[in-house]
Amino acid sequence: MEFQVGEKVIYPNHGIGIVESIQTRPVPGGKISLYQLRILSNDSRVWVPQQNADGVGLRHVITAADVRRIYNLLADGTIDQHPNWKGRFKENSDKMRTGSLYEVAVVLKGLTFLSRKKALSFREKRMLDRAKFLLVSEIAEVEGKPAPVVEERVDRALAKTFSADGKAGKKPIQKPVGAGRRASDA
Repeated sequence: MEFQVGEKVIYPNHGIGIVESIQTRPVPGGKISLYQLRILSNDSRVWVPQQNADGVGLRHVITAADVRRIYNLLADGTIDQHPNWKGRFKENSDKMRTGSLYEVAVVLKGLTFLSRKKALSFREKRMLDRAKFLLVSEIAEVEGKPAPVVEERVDRALAKTFSADGKAGKKPIQKPVGAGRRASDA
């Protein structure tokens, strides 16, 4: 995947960045081309080798159609949960590293559901906050709306899943992680 200087991109688990430059640097055995990204949330700089951009999950910002699918996913009434903390944390960490906003939404929904049943560990609470930040900031960028407005809409979508008397009058369906996932959801 190719990116241009000035383009907004998503760097997994960090959020929106801007390609500030594309540079070639000497390395033992040749040269390497690098994207220099400035991460907007904390103004940090990251160097990503062009040849590894796909491998690290660097991607374009989602589309408006993707935003609709994300809201539908948040409100669909299903929860993917691993039965134990250790397995759940590992699977959620792996999902967060993919860079897929769909996977981030699955993590957000699962941890929000769990937080309504019991107190989350410090690490899971931090992951929940990170997932919400990543989701809200990217949707806000796509829709051109302030983050608090998007966050309220995300909370309403999640409430549909968690409401015992929600839209379809059903409780959330807990499924083992990976059960019934469609390739288009990944």
